[in-house]
Amino acid sequence: MVIVGVIAVCVVLLVLAFLLPRLSRHPQRGAQRALGVGSRAGSSAPGKLGRLLSKPFRSSSRAVGRSGSAGRRARGRMPF
Repeated sequence: MVIVGVIAVCVVLLVLAFLLPRLSRHPQRGAQRALGVGSRAGSSAPGKLGRLLSKPFRSSSRAVGRSGSAGRRARGRMPF
Protein backbone atom coordinates (compact mmCIF):
# COMPACT_ATOMS: atom_id res chain seq x y z
CA MET A 1 0.00 0.00 0.00
CA VAL A 2 2.86 2.35 0.82
CA ILE A 3 4.51 1.54 -2.50
CA VAL A 4 1.36 2.54 -4.37
CA GLY A 5 1.27 5.80 -2.42
CA VAL A 6 4.90 6.63 -3.25
CA ILE A 7 4.30 5.84 -6.93
CA ALA A 8 1.22 8.07 -6.93
CA VAL A 9 3.17 10.94 -5.36
CA CYS A 10 5.93 10.51 -7.94
CA VAL A 11 3.47 10.59 -10.84
CA VAL A 12 1.68 13.65 -9.47
CA LEU A 13 4.99 15.45 -8.97
CA LEU A 14 6.17 14.51 -12.45
CA VAL A 15 3.05 15.98 -14.04
CA LEU A 16 3.06 19.02 -11.76
CA ALA A 17 6.75 19.69 -12.43
CA PHE A 18 6.13 19.48 -16.16
CA LEU A 19 3.12 21.80 -16.14
CA LEU A 20 4.11 24.23 -13.35
CA PRO A 21 7.85 23.92 -12.65
CA ARG A 22 8.09 26.63 -10.01
CA LEU A 23 5.02 25.51 -8.10
CA SER A 24 6.19 21.90 -7.96
CA ARG A 25 9.10 22.56 -5.62
CA HIS A 26 7.00 23.10 -2.49
CA PRO A 27 5.05 19.80 -2.74
CA GLN A 28 8.31 18.00 -3.55
CA ARG A 29 9.98 19.38 -0.44
CA GLY A 30 6.96 18.47 1.66
CA ALA A 31 6.97 14.88 0.44
CA GLN A 32 10.71 14.57 0.98
CA ARG A 33 10.37 16.06 4.47
CA ALA A 34 7.69 13.53 5.40
CA LEU A 35 9.80 10.66 4.08
CA GLY A 36 12.80 12.04 5.96
CA VAL A 37 10.87 11.84 9.22
CA GLY A 38 10.16 8.17 8.52
CA SER A 39 13.79 7.54 7.68
CA ARG A 40 15.01 9.17 10.87
CA ALA A 41 12.49 7.21 12.94
CA GLY A 42 13.56 3.95 11.33
CA SER A 43 17.24 4.66 11.75
CA SER A 44 16.84 5.09 15.49
CA ALA A 45 16.65 1.30 15.81
CA PRO A 46 19.99 -0.26 16.75
CA GLY A 47 22.47 -1.68 14.27
CA LYS A 48 21.51 -3.33 11.01
CA LEU A 49 17.83 -3.16 11.88
CA GLY A 50 18.00 0.64 11.82
CA ARG A 51 19.54 0.64 8.35
CA LEU A 52 17.01 -1.91 7.16
CA LEU A 53 14.05 0.10 8.47
CA SER A 54 15.23 3.46 7.11
CA LYS A 55 16.23 2.27 3.61
CA PRO A 56 12.70 2.26 2.06
CA PHE A 57 12.14 5.84 3.18
CA ARG A 58 15.50 7.00 1.81
CA SER A 59 14.94 5.36 -1.57
CA SER A 60 11.39 6.75 -1.73
CA SER A 61 12.66 10.24 -0.96
CA ARG A 62 15.24 9.88 -3.72
CA ALA A 63 12.53 8.72 -6.14
CA VAL A 64 10.38 11.75 -5.30
CA GLY A 65 13.33 14.06 -5.93
CA ARG A 66 14.18 12.42 -9.22
CA SER A 67 10.57 12.56 -10.36
CA GLY A 68 10.30 16.29 -9.75
CA SER A 69 13.62 17.07 -11.38
CA ALA A 70 12.78 14.89 -14.39
CA GLY A 71 9.55 16.81 -14.97
CA ARG A 72 11.33 20.15 -14.77
CA ARG A 73 14.14 18.91 -17.01
CA ALA A 74 11.64 17.66 -19.62
CA ARG A 75 9.84 20.99 -19.53
CA GLY A 76 13.13 22.78 -20.12
CA ARG A 77 13.80 20.67 -23.21
CA MET A 78 10.49 21.51 -24.86
CA PRO A 79 10.85 23.71 -27.95
CA PHE A 80 8.13 26.17 -26.89
